[in-house]
Amino acid sequence: MLTLLDQLDKGTLWRSPGGIHPPEVKFLSNATPIGQLPLASTYLVPVPQVGENCTLAVKVGDKVLKGTQLTQGTSIWHLPVHAPTSGTVVAIEPRASNHASALPVNTCVIAADGKDTWCELVSNQLDDLSHQQIVDKIRSAGIAGMGGAAFPTHIKLNPVSEIDLVIINGVECEPYISADDRLMREYSQDILAGIGIIHRLLAPKRIVIAIEDNKPEAAKAMQAAVNQCGLPAGSIRVTVIPTKYPSGGEKQLIQIITGREVPSGSIPAKLGIVVHNVGTAFAIHQAVTQGKPLVERVVTVTGKNVGKPGNYWLPIGTPVDHILTATEFTPEAEQKVIIGGPMMGHALANIQVPILKGTNCILVPSSQEIGSAPEEKACIRCGECATACPALLLPQQLFWHAKAEEYDKAASYNLKDCIECGCCSYVCPSDIPLVEYYRIAKSALKQAADEKQQAERAKQRFDARLARLEEEKLAREAKAKEAAERRQATMTGTDKNAVAEAMARIAAKKAAAAQAATGESITEEASATTTDTTAAPKGKAAVAAAIARAKAKKAAQANTESTKSPGAETDSAQIDSSANVDATESATNVIAQEAPLSQKDKVAAAIARAKAKKAAQQAETAASDTEVSNTEVSNTEVSVNDVSVSDVNDAEAIKKAKVAAAVARAKAKKAAQQAETNAENDLSQTATPAVDSTASVQADVNDDTEAAATDINDAEAIKKAKVAAAVARAKAKKIAAASAESKTESEIESVDEIQTEANMASPSIAATLDTATTEADAVLPSVGSTAEPIETAPLSSDELKKARIAATIAKAKAKKAALAQEANASSDSSVTND
Repeated sequence: MLTLLDQLDKGTLWRSPGGIHPPEVKFLSNATPIGQLPLASTYLVPVPQVGENCTLAVKVGDKVLKGTQLTQGTSIWHLPVHAPTSGTVVAIEPRASNHASALPVNTCVIAADGKDTWCELVSNQLDDLSHQQIVDKIRSAGIAGMGGAAFPTHIKLNPVSEIDLVIINGVECEPYISADDRLMREYSQDILAGIGIIHRLLAPKRIVIAIEDNKPEAAKAMQAAVNQCGLPAGSIRVTVIPTKYPSGGEKQLIQIITGREVPSGSIPAKLGIVVHNVGTAFAIHQAVTQGKPLVERVVTVTGKNVGKPGNYWLPIGTPVDHILTATEFTPEAEQKVIIGGPMMGHALANIQVPILKGTNCILVPSSQEIGSAPEEKACIRCGECATACPALLLPQQLFWHAKAEEYDKAASYNLKDCIECGCCSYVCPSDIPLVEYYRIAKSALKQAADEKQQAERAKQRFDARLARLEEEKLAREAKAKEAAERRQATMTGTDKNAVAEAMARIAAKKAAAAQAATGESITEEASATTTDTTAAPKGKAAVAAAIARAKAKKAAQANTESTKSPGAETDSAQIDSSANVDATESATNVIAQEAPLSQKDKVAAAIARAKAKKAAQQAETAASDTEVSNTEVSNTEVSVNDVSVSDVNDAEAIKKAKVAAAVARAKAKKAAQQAETNAENDLSQTATPAVDSTASVQADVNDDTEAAATDINDAEAIKKAKVAAAVARAKAKKIAAASAESKTESEIESVDEIQTEANMASPSIAATLDTATTEADAVLPSVGSTAEPIETAPLSSDELKKARIAATIAKAKAKKAALAQEANASSDSSVTND
């Protein structure tokens, strides 16, 4: 079985899939030798042209010579750019690019001086240079692939794998382009010299120069050069292949010459194959042996609208409009100017753009050659595009996904393997510009990949920053720890004590701040703790002390104001009332803080708070008080103090209950008489007696209420309380009937005050209060208006409690009736009567 090398020596060819045979129009430009055009006045040199970002080596105003390096870069992908002629750098600014989008790129604008003076060139003998020196000279010359892809040549010449076969591509399959054809005809010896340099660098087993059979003159010239070259016999040959588009594609040419298919996503070097263009071989020879950088190339200017079609040596950066003017271009309406061939080229939106290293053709066709773009129609799924595809793809599927912007799905159909040859668009009966859809999809995928890569880099930088900050933090902590250990090692006993004291002070400050923030809750907890460790008698002593302080305050105020106007008595009464209220409140607060209260104590505390509030209201509303008022308020004080300290069930409580019942009956009678007097007299000066009477009734009622709340289970005391309650209720009904038309909201508040206090003390007391009211209404009618004792049997504890509450409600209603009389009074004559 023949090996691949044997088959190459025999000239065996393989058939490539797909492809088309468009009409050839090479005759317009390949009949004349390569010419020269006059120098342009201005040259536009984009920076960079190939590779990554670079740094400009010149600035505006600098004078440059032809071949002067304009850019510098350190990346392996960077290729330097050189001045195409001598002149002055007049601007470095964004200009329109040689692209279908015409997006602006940074451009170095050089005003030519017309001399076209070369910089100093260094020629070398090939034998005097090492491999690395040769590669460096090729790179510094800025040589890229001249077939159109503009891939950096020095990378191809320095592969990591062994190369067995080098293919020199002279196919030039585009219908209009003839630049390589004329270059092979006229510079075959220089091309072979460049091939010899490639052979030295790669040392391949075979070198094949592939030429289409529609270029017989070029094939003869190259064969003659091969026969005269000094390469080993049998290591290089010229192979003529059939004409078919796109046989000049790298992967398609490899398949035709070797029968091997380059895997998807791979490069030919993995198969041991490298492909170079004939123009690239010529540029390599000039760079290595003559020291010339890549500043010019052969460009085909063709089309029926060009007066002088042909191939020309054009400096890199020559504006397209200058070239068209020099070749006698005659534009038409809606004239297209295409960079590249009709199959893979792109139309320019602006002809003020330069020639680049990969530009091999400028096509200006007439309307008969290439008409206007037809209207796109719906795909009929004929499958012609799939038959013509040389990459064996499914163009119709790629079209659907690209049109729907489903770029990921398009990528899954190997969109990246599309060489954008245009065969599918050429054969499509629906005139769908398929290649344009594929280019858009590729651009979107490239942009997404770039964004993802940038995000990944940003994430890596962020992670590195976090790691650095963490390392710095650990280093600071370790350093602080070491310093603390050193200080502790050198610290004496006195220093340690000082540190301990400082820490104790800090802890104390923190505790004080926490206590201030918690406020009253901390005080209550401390009081509760004190109560747990203090005996019960201390609570009574605290109550007595609070009452004593309140009385002392009252006496001091009375002595201070004894020299004032005759209204001093009224103020004294108010002071007494205020002092008593303060004493009551103080006593109540102390009791509440000393220990948890029983149900009876809670009732007593609630009644005391109600009395204190009512006394304060009476002190504010009273205009003046008489001695009788002072006496009654004093009695109220005594009752309050007595009730506040009656925390035990003894004989004294029974006696107080009896006295309170008698006082309640007297006050009720007095209130009834006062109501009759006020009804007959319409004078407006009865406000003060009414207030005094109300205060007296209120004080007595509250006294009786407190006594009832703290009463014990004594049968005789219970009977007295029931009688007092019945009499008080009868009097209250009589007074209420007389003043039914003068009730106000304040009366309702007075009646409900006791019940509110009970609710505050305990919810169970409030429930008992409602029940007791109902039972009291059933008991009182049987009592009538008499004050005689009623014989009853001993009651249970629940019945005793209900009876006390009923008495409290009755007295409160009596107080409400007295307040009603006060509202109706409008005369002060009662002051004299009393």
